Amino acid sequence: MTKDPLQYRRRTYRRRVNPPGLTGFRTVVQESDLYVHADGDLTRVARNAVLRHRGYIETYIAQQPGFATSLAPWPEDRWMPNIVRAMVAAGRAAGVGPMAAVAGAIAEAVGRDLLVQSREVIVENGGDLFIRMARPLTVAIFAGDSPLSMKIGLRIESGDCPRAVCTSSGRIGHSLSMGRAHAVCVVAADGALADATATAVGNRIVRGDDIPAALDFGRTISGIAGIVAVHEDRMGMWGDLELIPLTGKKG
Repeated sequence: MTKDPLQYRRRTYRRRVNPPGLTGFRTVVQESDLYVHADGDLTRVARNAVLRHRGYIETYIAQQPGFATSLAPWPEDRWMPNIVRAMVAAGRAAGVGPMAAVAGAIAEAVGRDLLVQSREVIVENGGDLFIRMARPLTVAIFAGDSPLSMKIGLRIESGDCPRAVCTSSGRIGHSLSMGRAHAVCVVAADGALADATATAVGNRIVRGDDIPAALDFGRTISGIAGIVAVHEDRMGMWGDLELIPLTGKKG
């Protein structure tokens, strides 16, 4: 766990997804560093959304300090803000602490706010994506120094949107992981759930031999569309996913 409870992880991709016709802009609020694509420059709208949703989380942490450091599922209460409730539900489903879901939860919350003014939206928050597109999109999988890094991509069809694509790593960035996976990428409709599940699956991968059992665990979590796990030169996948080889071009 990082010193600041919201400094969950540094960004791992940026501008890997670069669809024509959309405007890209960066929004930074304290440790939240987002890169957004939308129909126009909605920087002010995005910043206000980040401030609002971070505020809900920070206020809850001020009232319940243990929420920021818990590695176990957190109990739900009736007074929780919606984004906190989503994180708690995701942590409970995946068997991890609620802060494991924070990046995905914020990406989705900001993305849904932007959809009021933009037909298409991609929000990237520390490598976690919320996607609403009217056309197919390919998302590259970054896995650090693995030979498979940036060699494979996930195809997201417009009919599947909105979609969250969240990645956890035991080797890259500042997210807390008990494992040593280069990357665990989870696809779901729920950003908080995808993020928490990526952490939970990644916690179970110390060696390449651990991938099958970790995927078996991940597939038991309701609401997950698919999982890709990378450890060194080994990869496993489960679910309704389309993987495509990449040739160096951005998707």
